[in-house]
Amino acid sequence: MNFLKFLKNFNWPLILPAFALTLFGLLSIYSFSSAQGNFFYFKKQLIFFAFSVFLVILLNFFDLKFLKHNSYFIFALYFLSLIALLGLYFFGVEIKGDKGWYKLGIFSFDPVPFAAIFLIAILSKYFAVRHIEIKRFQSIFFSLLYLAIPFFLILFQPDFGSAFILIFVWLGIVIFSGLGIRHFLILGLVALIIFVAAWQFWLKNYQKERVISFLNPKIDFQGISWNINQSKIAIGSGGFWGKGISNNSQIQYGFLPSSQTDFIFASIAEATGFFGILILIFFIIFLFSQIMKVALLAEDNFTRLFAIGFAFLLISQSFINIGMTLGLLPVVGIPLPFVSYGGSYILAFYLGLGMLGRLG
Repeated sequence: MNFLKFLKNFNWPLILPAFALTLFGLLSIYSFSSAQGNFFYFKKQLIFFAFSVFLVILLNFFDLKFLKHNSYFIFALYFLSLIALLGLYFFGVEIKGDKGWYKLGIFSFDPVPFAAIFLIAILSKYFAVRHIEIKRFQSIFFSLLYLAIPFFLILFQPDFGSAFILIFVWLGIVIFSGLGIRHFLILGLVALIIFVAAWQFWLKNYQKERVISFLNPKIDFQGISWNINQSKIAIGSGGFWGKGISNNSQIQYGFLPSSQTDFIFASIAEATGFFGILILIFFIIFLFSQIMKVALLAEDNFTRLFAIGFAFLLISQSFINIGMTLGLLPVVGIPLPFVSYGGSYILAFYLGLGMLGRLG
């Protein structure tokens, strides 16, 4: 009876669509591993999925409502995430020009997704007690300081895509806190200035080339445009029903780079076709709607804003990942939440989901 009561405590409408998304990812990673004749990545992802399930179960034993009233604990988590981001510049391992991982034996740890979760928490706490003052520009300015530190630490790695995801999270929380139109327009102008400055001073040549290849996919078909063109081929070749996990030639013969990470959507599209990606997108939208439902039913501002921040993290990252695989957005190296290979991202997103389940 106690076990049944324990199961009822879970917010299953939040958990089940996330599980479904992860299973989609595992299917694609299995296909990739089968083609390589090496199931190392598939086994690692299974391990991280198991840890994620354990984390959600563990969080269910704790009453996280104390977070609504404990500013010091939230700030400590935020501060630790900043230390982890800063430490990358001294102890991080550089991969493809991005110094964004700690190497721990056969595992790597990326603090960026955890920084996003803890940024959501501290912004939610900040605006929860200042919802009346939101129309004062001072309140918005100080919230920008919370955003700016992790933003620039990530931007200088350089990880342009992940840095700008934080802006979408911040915008979502600020808008639903009651931001006025005038302030919104001012912030839009500031964002434009930041983008121009980033292009001029911070972006590496390969990052600029990704944007250029997005604007003109035929500029260098065998070079900078290769990834996006192969992604389009994979998606188109899947047809309506897909080729199956053993006949997807773009994956089996290694034509599609990063097929288990950044371009996993294209990999799934080739294997399962239009029908499969419709189901995948359905689960993303359903999960987003359930998170927003928590926000709408929340009895306090902290829970409402945390749900909104997490919803914006999920939907903005999903939109950008799918958009870049379809050639609708520049390639910025953003994984698909709950789906792409990567232990840090899957753990961080399940951490946020588990926290939300106990707050709502």
